[in-house]
Amino acid sequence: MHRVVVLLIAALAIVLSSAPATAADALTPHRISLKDGRSFDLQAPASLRITPLAEGFKRPRFFTRSPDGRIFLTDMHDLGDNTRGAIYILDGFDAANGKVGKITAWATGLRNPNSVAFLKDAQGIQWIYVALTDSLLRYRYTPGELHPTGSAQLVARFPDRGMSAANGGWHLTRTVVPSGNGKLYVSIGSSCNACVETEALRAVVIEMNPDGSGQRIVARGLRNAVWMAMVDGQLLATSQGVDHLGPNMPNETFYAIKPGDYGWPSCYVTGKAIKADPKYPRKEGCANVLHPLATFPAHASALGFDVFAKGENPQLGDEIVVALHGSGSIRLGHGYKMVRMRRDGSGQRDLVSGFLRTGKVMGRPCGVLRVGPDAFLFSDDKSGVIYYVRP
Repeated sequence: MHRVVVLLIAALAIVLSSAPATAADALTPHRISLKDGRSFDLQAPASLRITPLAEGFKRPRFFTRSPDGRIFLTDMHDLGDNTRGAIYILDGFDAANGKVGKITAWATGLRNPNSVAFLKDAQGIQWIYVALTDSLLRYRYTPGELHPTGSAQLVARFPDRGMSAANGGWHLTRTVVPSGNGKLYVSIGSSCNACVETEALRAVVIEMNPDGSGQRIVARGLRNAVWMAMVDGQLLATSQGVDHLGPNMPNETFYAIKPGDYGWPSCYVTGKAIKADPKYPRKEGCANVLHPLATFPAHASALGFDVFAKGENPQLGDEIVVALHGSGSIRLGHGYKMVRMRRDGSGQRDLVSGFLRTGKVMGRPCGVLRVGPDAFLFSDDKSGVIYYVRP
């Protein structure tokens, strides 16, 4: 009898561990009131609370923690190719009360700053790296500083035709990520929706030393990897697919980056398959194209994400939270929400939704930053708001 009971308990444990979302995950309305007078509901689990942490930004993008624990935030100002971008410091973040002590413009007059990163080089110098459309810059970083304490050093140059009519006006963002091996990784988007590039540094992820030397391409054919992060020694990245294959193809993608070929413009992901785009055939086909860890609906525009450690909490432990910025077509309506999934890409489901309401866009989620075992910030780069999600 005892053995039967043990077997029944074990079987129940297996069922529960593989069960779909529970009632605790069911989304309920959360009222949001902004300083511009708008009020609306976002949908999220009842066990979570969503509040605006800071407002009044132009186009806030991605967060980074400094070595001294401060939160840095990039702001690209608008959708055009401009030199009005800024980097802000959100000092004195109070997790208990959901407030920021002081917001300081660390640097202004920047060309589309999409991300910043911190890295200490082999000589022990702490640097802050700033990824702009045309270049990667670095400054010596002093803990507690409110503005750059030294002049900028040029680390690398990137293709910078930006929004010019000559190349269709595509993909201004660059993302820089430090690794544990002392290297830097930078993603550079394509110059077009789909085309055969004439510039080597397009639709790639490159690796380099902290001073910019030793540059090499490690991943090719990533149309637009807008956000990347190093997690447990693995470089993770989201990427966005082409626009000309209809409303439901291709899928947006999430990769564990390995050196190799990711297919664009000749191959695309649809479901679990990788298919050839007949507009851009190539001799080698798509057999060697690397598969994504996870996919999202077509044109949902997967951008920022962060990873929650295993066993930290019953809410988000061992999961990844991803911002789906939203499709360019409001009628299509894919994205405009935050989703959650397991570390292996399975079990994907909504976490925060409601930014698209009856044909009206209330916001577009962009960057994500874990600020506690069960709490995170995310940016809305349409309304200029930083949200705080916590128990």
